[in-house]
Amino acid sequence: MSADQAVEQAERKQDSVARERSRGHVRAAWPIYLAAFAVAAVVAGALSQAFLGGSLASLGIPDPGVVTTVGLPSIRAIAWLLAALATGSFLFSAYLIPPDGPLNTARLTVDGHLAARTGAWASAGLAVIGVLMVPLVLSDVSGTPLSQILFSAEMWGTALDRVADAKIWVLVAAIAAVVAGFGFAAGSWMAQTPLFLGAIATVMPLGMSGHSATGGNHDYGTNSYLWHLVFMMIWVGGLLALIAHGRRLGPHMQQAVHRYSLIALFAFFAMTISGVINALIRVRFDDLLSTAYGWTVLFKTIGLVVLGLLGFAHRQITIPQLDRKPPLFTRIAVVEALVMAAVTGVAVSMGRTPPPAPLDPAITNMQVQMGYNLEVEPTVANIFTMWRFEVLFSVIAILLAIYYLHLTRRVEGWDRGRTAWWIAGCATIVVTMSSGLGMYMPASFSIHMIVHMILSMGAPVLLVMGAPLTLIKQAYPAGEFNIRAWVEAFEESTFLRVITYPPVSTIQFLVIFYVLYVFPSLYEVAVSEHAGHVIMNAVFLVSGYFYFWDLIGPDHIPGRRPTVVRFGWFVVSMPLHLFMGVYLMQLNIVLAESFYENLGLPWNPDLLRDQKVGGGIGWASGSFPMAVVFIILLLGWLREDRADARAKDRSEDETGDAEWRAYNEMLAQYSQTGRRSEK
Repeated sequence: MSADQAVEQAERKQDSVARERSRGHVRAAWPIYLAAFAVAAVVAGALSQAFLGGSLASLGIPDPGVVTTVGLPSIRAIAWLLAALATGSFLFSAYLIPPDGPLNTARLTVDGHLAARTGAWASAGLAVIGVLMVPLVLSDVSGTPLSQILFSAEMWGTALDRVADAKIWVLVAAIAAVVAGFGFAAGSWMAQTPLFLGAIATVMPLGMSGHSATGGNHDYGTNSYLWHLVFMMIWVGGLLALIAHGRRLGPHMQQAVHRYSLIALFAFFAMTISGVINALIRVRFDDLLSTAYGWTVLFKTIGLVVLGLLGFAHRQITIPQLDRKPPLFTRIAVVEALVMAAVTGVAVSMGRTPPPAPLDPAITNMQVQMGYNLEVEPTVANIFTMWRFEVLFSVIAILLAIYYLHLTRRVEGWDRGRTAWWIAGCATIVVTMSSGLGMYMPASFSIHMIVHMILSMGAPVLLVMGAPLTLIKQAYPAGEFNIRAWVEAFEESTFLRVITYPPVSTIQFLVIFYVLYVFPSLYEVAVSEHAGHVIMNAVFLVSGYFYFWDLIGPDHIPGRRPTVVRFGWFVVSMPLHLFMGVYLMQLNIVLAESFYENLGLPWNPDLLRDQKVGGGIGWASGSFPMAVVFIILLLGWLREDRADARAKDRSEDETGDAEWRAYNEMLAQYSQTGRRSEK
């Protein structure tokens, strides 16, 4: 090697080293994860041990030992972070970085694959912890040392049979195991959205339990806690996924950070508002400094303020410099993640800390069951004058309306009629869930049936006519990795083709309706448990939306059947749907009778008569959506017929009546052939 070559090689090496130093070194993310787990576990265990104090003794429960009293909150905190890591990892692989190729057929990039695999491992870890929590929960509530339960099949059986929290953790473990299994197997971009939703669903059972799900106003408490929990998962998990991406020097970092920044901003406000609502239900102002629960609320509030300041620093300092100083984001993000872990530990300790005395000590059985009292019998007048704002579906409807209006400002000449349809649908949901209809729904079968019909047949008809997917496609540019690309991928997905296939769409719409009322135990769970209530209403909306979307929705659906075919399926399915009303009117068994009787309604309703009235409502209330759908389908049929006629006329004009001339020539040939045969 010559001297010049040696100098040139040395210079290239120096340049390479300089570039590597400027970029940083590839580092693993697992030490950050372990540090976050440790912080959350220590904070949760320490606060629980400090604040639980003599509460067990005051309740007459023996001390199960330090392994349970400290280990249970510590492991629960790790479970929360694992759930967040799974949620954030699948969020990252699905939406924060682009896949390799067209979305419908795209395989995950290396970074997307690593994120998805992290989500799968986190879900698997959560499944293991869910199983471990069964003996821990029994040890906690019974005061029995964990060592006496851990290897006792009898004690495990007792926990699964009698302890509600143990059943919840088994459900968490089952959902997490399913998510983990599919997460390890799935390698396509399209699979990441279901995995993301599955990761969120993993923690839903936990969101339906605890202090928020008990006592007065528990409808507010549980629904606000669900908002709080979901966005905590997204906020914390998304940051952990970005840290991992930054430490491995992954591409598209700036794009991912910008997207996460918008999500984090919304998550911060959602968590703050929902946290305030939840705290106001449980804590008076003077309880903040006089009770252990109040102190945990203060600690958590301080943590959220610190996180808000760190987020502000990201938006103002690190994001503008991201292209020049990528390591700067990771360094601040690690600090933010550790603070998040500490806040998670504080939140977990709240579930172990006895809350203050109820704001209303004279709580009724009705409040225990529904969260509020009903004093008067429902009438047409008072149903629409009563108001109790519902903080789950109503808030979702308002957010959807705001987003729709935002998009209309980006599309010049958007049809105002479409906007009116959509806003009417969102308003219908808000009024239905927040007025007397939503309040009386759990207490009266007839009102329940009215709400059922509105959510499954009224609101969906209005919403599908708003053409939201068409609006999104017009509001965003084509060819980019944005919401439009996700919508177009969804329109071309196998799932959409299956769910909008007329037999499938019709069957799911009918089966959901029939199953709920044919099986009395299922209906009782749906109306008596808050979780069942939430799931039931969500199923009504989603099922109805898919059914009417295929029938009358103006959005593009590939392979949609002609209007005459859809009209035929509608004519066949509607009588079958309305027949359930006839079945209920003839049924002489009161559905969920024990639940309704335990409410102690002051007007002492005739439950069987109310149920038959509800059956009549179910039979008759389909008239409005049937009329609307009939008119829309008829008009669509006429438009298609006129379009076919115009196309035929154009074809004839272009060909110069070629078919008619060919027909005449054929007749002439036949005539000549006939004359020759006669000769």
